[in-house]
Amino acid sequence: MNRIEKILEMLNTNGKDSFLQHALALEYIKIGDDQLALEQFVSLLNDNPKYVGSYYHLGKLYERIGENEKAISIYENGMVEAKNAKDNHSYNELMMAKEDLE
Repeated sequence: MNRIEKILEMLNTNGKDSFLQHALALEYIKIGDDQLALEQFVSLLNDNPKYVGSYYHLGKLYERIGENEKAISIYENGMVEAKNAKDNHSYNELMMAKEDLE
């Protein structure tokens, strides 16, 4: 059983576990399936907007597919969530990614 299959199996038993959803999206990126990764990250952040770690990866994914305005919006949303969570490292990482696009 490959990693994606294992994660999907765990998700079937654990419901909408944000960590598993994030891991699944990263696995999709590794195999080059940007569309499934995008769907997974969007679903994750719709269900749990406080999962700060996914904003950076989703923003980078939008950048890679040429959707820079969406990437900036995702970075900005992530910055708000990171600030609310007092996660300065993530806030700075998102701010630098956003500034690189502007």
